[in-house]
Amino acid sequence: MSTPLIELCDVNRRYDGSPEGPPALREVSLTVRRGEAVAILGPSGSGKSTLLNLIAGLDRPDAGTVTVDGVRVDGLGEAASARYRRSRIGMVFQFFNLLDDLTVTDNVLLPAQLAGMARGEAGRRAAELLETLGIDRHAQAYPGRLSGGERQRVAVARALMNRPPLLLADEPTGALDTASGEDVSRLLADLNADGQTIVVVTHDLALAQSCTRRTIRLRDGRVVADRATGDVGGSVAAEAAEGVR
Repeated sequence: MSTPLIELCDVNRRYDGSPEGPPALREVSLTVRRGEAVAILGPSGSGKSTLLNLIAGLDRPDAGTVTVDGVRVDGLGEAASARYRRSRIGMVFQFFNLLDDLTVTDNVLLPAQLAGMARGEAGRRAAELLETLGIDRHAQAYPGRLSGGERQRVAVARALMNRPPLLLADEPTGALDTASGEDVSRLLADLNADGQTIVVVTHDLALAQSCTRRTIRLRDGRVVADRATGDVGGSVAAEAAEGVR
């Protein structure tokens, strides 16, 4: 865990990209090491989604640098950004983003097809992931036939298809019932225990406490806390008592 996977240095980003636009992130510097599971917490408008988009190469900072797995993401063009995401980033979203007219297997295979992976290798990898994540019995089903928790497992399998060093999860339990959310939380914890680096953006303190070891808290585009996840509950309560939040 000694090698940094993510490094942000003095990152600034305004919402509309213009000098007069409102700030989304202000002078953000942070490091995430390989094998860490990190939660990004903060109220709406704190800059969580902007931070995730910068790490994913979906957006660029107005100032500062973003480096992931040795790649200067802030300097990539559109085509290079797409290649970077295919090879280094797996993304899981709140509403799954599965294609309803494709089977579970075909949804999972999509990243491999885009990356040009050989068909036989891709098929073996997809079957391995579906079995590991406990959804192999749904391989030929369509997403609309599955529960929310099962669909999120399919989304995780798709995100892991190309063996990315980094898994980004944006409110991964936000559209799930309590039981399904707990199931996905355990899945993320298990993946991290196996060595997967994970960054989770969430409003849900319970999710952060169940599947991450470190929490970075944002407020008004700034990092206001960076501590072990077990210490976060008390700090949130203290902020509420002081009227900070």
